[in-house]
Amino acid sequence: MNGPMVDPSPTAALRRAVAAREDAPPAGGGASRPVVAAADDVVVLLLTDVAPASRLWGWSRVPLGARPLRAVSGLRFAKALGSGYEGGFGLRPSGSRQGLFTVFDTEESADAFIARSGIVDAYARRAREFCVAKLRATSSRGSWGGATIAVTAAAPASGPVASLTRASIRPSRAFDFWRHSPPAEAALERAEGCQLAVGLGEAPLLRQATFSVWDSQAAMDAYARSGAHLEAIRNAQSGGWFSESMFVRFAPLLLRGTWKGRRYG
Repeated sequence: MNGPMVDPSPTAALRRAVAAREDAPPAGGGASRPVVAAADDVVVLLLTDVAPASRLWGWSRVPLGARPLRAVSGLRFAKALGSGYEGGFGLRPSGSRQGLFTVFDTEESADAFIARSGIVDAYARRAREFCVAKLRATSSRGSWGGATIAVTAAAPASGPVASLTRASIRPSRAFDFWRHSPPAEAALERAEGCQLAVGLGEAPLLRQATFSVWDSQAAMDAYARSGAHLEAIRNAQSGGWFSESMFVRFAPLLLRGTWKGRRYG
């Protein structure tokens, strides 16, 4: 459902969703829940559009990084992220849209973070829009700050899928990256079957990420093989643009909230 209405109690809604998880039918029309591997990585991504009265609080989140999360149980990786203007992908930064990317060592820890963490509550209370995704990786290559994400789910036979692409751009290749990136990212926001797309970054110009959710694997693959995106990937590989990169595909376990006027969950 699309619309400008914001859930008046996003944290409460998320907590109800987590509480109901065990009783809910599996995604994809009856497929069994993913088989959990020995490394039980579960990703939680928060997206927020910080309300005007809380902008100073919001602007402090990215330089603080993972420090406010040191006591969070089960957390093994976290990145506080800024965004492009209006949650997009250009050089102009957003004054309000942000993300928090976290990896937990069990699904129980991820659920507890969503349902009971004061950090999640702080983001939600200060937000004009707030959305949370809980995900398991179906494929993963590369690293982020030296950390990897374990594959703990099979690719869904049907239904939504999600993707994360992030890179540390070599300073000598920044011009090439930003010359090729805008056409590919503009095509992403217009791509058929794309439910959600957001540009994120932990540092201006040189450390960038893209997160997207798709109706199906076929829709994601169609974009990945499209002209502007395919050209950018080929140029990045042949030109050695990145000093570090990570490419992950996910099975969404939870997507709930509001982002850019669209309600999820």
